[in-house]
Amino acid sequence: MTETSRNKKHLGVQRGDHTTIRYTASGPAGGPALALIHGWACDRGDFDAVTNHLPKNHRVLAIDLAEHGESRSTRALWTMEEFARDVAAVLEAESVNKAVVAGHSLGGAVAVEVGKLLPDTVSRVVALDALHYLSLFPAMSDEQVEAMLRLFREDFAAGVRGLVEGGSPAGTDPALKETYFEKMVAVRQPAGLRSIEGLMRWDMDAALRETKQPITVFAIRDLVTQEAIDRYGDRLDIVLIELGSHHFPVEAPEGTAKLLADVGTD
Repeated sequence: MTETSRNKKHLGVQRGDHTTIRYTASGPAGGPALALIHGWACDRGDFDAVTNHLPKNHRVLAIDLAEHGESRSTRALWTMEEFARDVAAVLEAESVNKAVVAGHSLGGAVAVEVGKLLPDTVSRVVALDALHYLSLFPAMSDEQVEAMLRLFREDFAAGVRGLVEGGSPAGTDPALKETYFEKMVAVRQPAGLRSIEGLMRWDMDAALRETKQPITVFAIRDLVTQEAIDRYGDRLDIVLIELGSHHFPVEAPEGTAKLLADVGTD
């Protein structure tokens, strides 16, 4: 797929008096709609190059979740469901009546919630290296959540470092890992800590039971366990890929765009 120049507009939508969501829109308003949701402590810029490789006829909406990137919020609720309302606000502002919603990492959880929230609008949910990490996505006990949060509260940088290392297959360029670490450790607070707590407390199994759309997971092969495939293989279409690390949309934008374009045509 050849990279193309797309006319991108940087827009915003207001949610009540507490949240302003910024997003980038490109492609024709009437084209097949694809909403892109970044991961925790990242931003919509992760999809800039991906967007350039997508077909020109696609309407692409890359969204900054609250307190990520250029979006701002003073709200007190940092659940996956509330992030889904950020995305829904953009789809409503853009008058989208049918869309594929794709999310990376935490964004995959948000995409599932968007599917629940807008069952008649979302035709498919796509998770980009998300939903298969058994240490993050199934519901945790209060004790497990508190243990993980304690690490982030006592040494936030160490918690972020652990996430980056956990998403880096053997052989990942150390400089690349450092780039991700420096970006993620700078996430705005207190939203950064509160939103990762929201992810830890998210009941994925319950959410999947309520989500009617097909869900495709593009998962880095070296980061997937057989246990995850056995547990979720009958509910998720898990496609194993080799495009780099957990942050493969940044590292392999053309390959990521092809995956999204292909799944968006069904």
